[in-house]
This record gives sequence, C-alpha cells and structure tokens, in this order.
Amino acid sequence: MRAASVRRPAAASGMGGAPPLRLEDVSKSFGGVQVLKPLRLELAQGEMLALLGPSGCGKTTTLRLIAGFEAPDAGSIVIGGRDMTAVPPNRRGLGMVFQNYSLFPHMSVGENVAFGLRMRHVPAAEKARRIRAMLQMMRLEGFEDRQVHQLSGGQQQRIALARALATEPSILLLDEPLGALDKNLRERMQFELRDIQHKLGITSILVTHDQEEALTMSDRVAVMAQGEVVQIGRPTDVYERPRTRFVSEFLGTANIFTGVVKAPAGPARWCVALDAQPQAEALVQAEAALEVGQRVTLAVRPERLSLGAPAPGAIRAAVRDVVFRGAYFAYELTAPGQDQPLFAYRQERQSVAGDGAVGLSWAADSAVILQESA
Repeated sequence: MRAASVRRPAAASGMGGAPPLRLEDVSKSFGGVQVLKPLRLELAQGEMLALLGPSGCGKTTTLRLIAGFEAPDAGSIVIGGRDMTAVPPNRRGLGMVFQNYSLFPHMSVGENVAFGLRMRHVPAAEKARRIRAMLQMMRLEGFEDRQVHQLSGGQQQRIALARALATEPSILLLDEPLGALDKNLRERMQFELRDIQHKLGITSILVTHDQEEALTMSDRVAVMAQGEVVQIGRPTDVYERPRTRFVSEFLGTANIFTGVVKAPAGPARWCVALDAQPQAEALVQAEAALEVGQRVTLAVRPERLSLGAPAPGAIRAAVRDVVFRGAYFAYELTAPGQDQPLFAYRQERQSVAGDGAVGLSWAADSAVILQESA
C-alpha cells in the first residue's frame, strides 16, 4: 500500500519522556461486580498492543476507560504524561474505530471522514487536504461523494479508520474492528490495517477475541481473564511459552499432560513420568530448577508433536481421524489415560499402520511447564 502525504501524530513522549499511555491501578465494577481488577499497563510509542480474551474478561471495559466512555472506580489514566482520568472523551486526543464502524448513513464518504475535523473547527483548506490524504492512504481516491451504503464491508472499515485518523490522534483505539467482515476479507484487512499503523507510527490498542488477529497484528499481546492480564508479551513468546493452561488453550490448540519429574536428562533438561503412561520418556526443558518427584503440567503445541511408529519410550496413541486444513493435515489422536483427544499437525500426510497405532514424542524445548499444579 502506497503511503499518503499524511502528518504523523505528535509523539506522546514529549513530556519528560513519558510513554503515550500508562494505566496506574485502574479498576472498575458494575453493580457490585468487579469486571476489571487493578490494572497497570504501559505502551511504548508506535506499538500495537492487543487486548485478547473471551467475552466478559474486561478487555472492552479497559478500552472504554481509556477512551473516557467509562470512569474508573480507582486508579489513573495517563496519556502523554498528563492525567486524563477526569477529562471528557473529546478532549483526550484519541481516535476510535468500532466493530460496526458507526458511519453516518446520511453523510457522504467525504463528510464521514471530515466529521471529527468539523467538530474541531479545522479550516476548510486543511480539512480538504486531510480528507484527500486519508482517502489516498485507504486507496479510495474519488470516493468523496459516494454514499456509505454503496461501499463494501472492507471499504466501510477503511472509511471508519480514515475518519479516526483524520484528526491525527495520539493513540488509536480499535474495538473488534474486523469482526463484521468475512474470513477472507478479515485476513486481508489485518495486513492492511497493520501496514497503515506501521506507516503512521501511531500507538494503537486492539481489542479482540480472535487469537489469529491478535498474533498477526500486534507487537505485544495482553491475554486477559476474569478482569486481569494473566500474561503479556510478544506474540511468539505468549504463543510458544504460555504460563498457564488458560493461556495455552486460549491461544490455540494445546496438548496437556500431567506427570512427575523423574530425573535430570542433561543441562536444564528433565525426564517426566506421565500419569497416563509412566513408561513413556517425556522430556522438558526448564529455566528454573525442578525437583525429582515434583508434579508438573506440560503443554505441547500440535505442530511440535512428532508422529512415528510405536517404539519403547514413546507415548502410545492411535489415529482417530485425519482432516485436511489447506496448509496442513490435522491428526486427531486418542491415547490411553488421556481424557481429551490429542492433536498433531503435519504439512504432509504421513503413512500410518493399519490399526492406526503411532508413537508420540517431542523435543525437550517443545514442552512448556505451566504454572498450575497438576
């Protein structure tokens, strides 16, 4: 996508190097129910942070508190070094894109993009310049006079984004912005939106329940559950090294095993006797020292699970089904002693014995020890 002639938002770090956004022990309750526990969060200039979690986890409440649509019960919301906790939404210098876009159906495309500029009494010449620049960036030149109902879903999403960016906000808030699009268009728009965010260098917060969307678009992912952030980090770190069973399973399919540490197996490596199949030699790599006899819960991603012929030391399993998912084959497996099916992903279909019997194994660094006790 070609960059348009658009001014970058002023860096919010001008006041003594203050970060663009900092939440200081912000909390919120509704009807006596605490939906957001004291939250501390800080964003770096130009980064995209995804708030990811199931419905009711507190992610949308967090976004509404930042935007000023809700007032916190306690804590402070600091934007660009200024305490904005009591400042109304229209004076916070933020841009926001909603799931349903909230475009005005009685206005043209150009009028929609200009709405925030008109509210701020931007001079006509500057307003026209920004509209042209926004439509160029969104690859919608010549659409100024079109009506909203004449646009496709993807075009409407881009107009909503153009309207939010036209005011040159310090922070962009995205509330499930791609939720109304079909799968193919949503995937394409993930890259387009990320590209625009990169080119403008605008600090952004994305609220989503879509794991793929969060991993694709963000610099950091904050996984939320029951009103608090349970893990935050780079997408690869959160996906590959989840701390808890909730995070491991919410960010994708995870094979869960429980067992007891049996013996050291090398530097920072341990052999674990699984509850389901104690004879299997399950390896794990741990940063912290483990103790022999310690109970552990392990998570192994399907793409990290190796399929082979049944052999001593391997986990015994049987193939229940194989499905083709375009980029890979997904194997559904059953294993003695495992309550839930196991899954393995392979780019090419593997031959399996007639009875479906296989041996499962993994490299030591492919297993993650979860914080919960078994």
